[in-house]
Amino acid sequence: MIKAGIIGATGYAGGELVRLLFNHKDVEIKWYGSRSYIDKKYYEVYQNMFQLVDAKCMDDNMEELANQVDVIFTATPQGLCASLINEEILSKAKVIDLSADFRLKDVKVYEEWYKIEHKAPQYIEEAVYGLCEINREDVKKARLVANPGCYTTCSILTCYPLVKEGLIDPSTLIIDAKSGTSGAGRGAKIDNLFCEVNENMKAYGVATHRHTPEIEEQLGYAAGKSFCLNFTPHLVPMNRGILATAYASLTKEVDYDTVKAIYDKYYKDEYFVRVLDKDVCPQTKWVEGSNFVDVNFKIDKRTNRIIMMGAIDNLVKGAAGQAVQNMNLMFGLKETEGLELVPMFP
Repeated sequence: MIKAGIIGATGYAGGELVRLLFNHKDVEIKWYGSRSYIDKKYYEVYQNMFQLVDAKCMDDNMEELANQVDVIFTATPQGLCASLINEEILSKAKVIDLSADFRLKDVKVYEEWYKIEHKAPQYIEEAVYGLCEINREDVKKARLVANPGCYTTCSILTCYPLVKEGLIDPSTLIIDAKSGTSGAGRGAKIDNLFCEVNENMKAYGVATHRHTPEIEEQLGYAAGKSFCLNFTPHLVPMNRGILATAYASLTKEVDYDTVKAIYDKYYKDEYFVRVLDKDVCPQTKWVEGSNFVDVNFKIDKRTNRIIMMGAIDNLVKGAAGQAVQNMNLMFGLKETEGLELVPMFP
């Protein structure tokens, strides 16, 4: 059995990690870390775990945790993992960080967008960007994985094949995305109150959202050159889900079969990426509670542009599910173990 510890186990992503790992046949959770609820029973924070988890919440002592487990998940705010990690910890346990601390390879870009000093820049180069469908072989060998962001996962996987094949002009790429409120975390914030969110929809982080450089960096690797794009997120009144709609100019005239063949080239063997039938648009309700990514596209011959669409559950493939997928690869397990979840409906 793989012994796992979670720092930040009482946030939304941490709670989803507990749910997924609890049902994973090869994992035992040894540490439910939560600075806010130390010594409180985990089920008293999440009542859905009543009579399932009797453990108490513990602190975020990563050095002590590394002595007890094989893998550490850090579902914490930006900066915490970088402030705690060191060589002794990495020599004892693998680390999967769900924050942005090790996603960006340029420390100056990280500090500019996140407005904090990076406390462990020496590990940035080593950290593997844990988007399994693209970096699978590197993830298998990693001891430190940077779990991608939710908007980023959806946006990259939606656009990646066409960027990689040079079918779109990346300098024209615009990504418009919507997220459920769980993406903002469990902390109390006025903007996330029911009366603020219900019967409302709004853009936020316009031209400043922190996932922008992450999307640019990863798609830049695919394009073979750096570029800038417009990314605009929106908050919608639902619990879970991300829908990304991306627009870009085509570099040549193509038909449906040509583009479909490109998506199939990259995703036909990817269990978690579902390329939908012609003219079927992705919807968040058909991926909810699962690790699936539904993608599709529509060619607009009138404007010589293509519209790419993707949908994920932000807490599963956008966070905890992807982290478990990375763990499976790092420990040589079946990649889909514990994640063959049928989407919930209604």
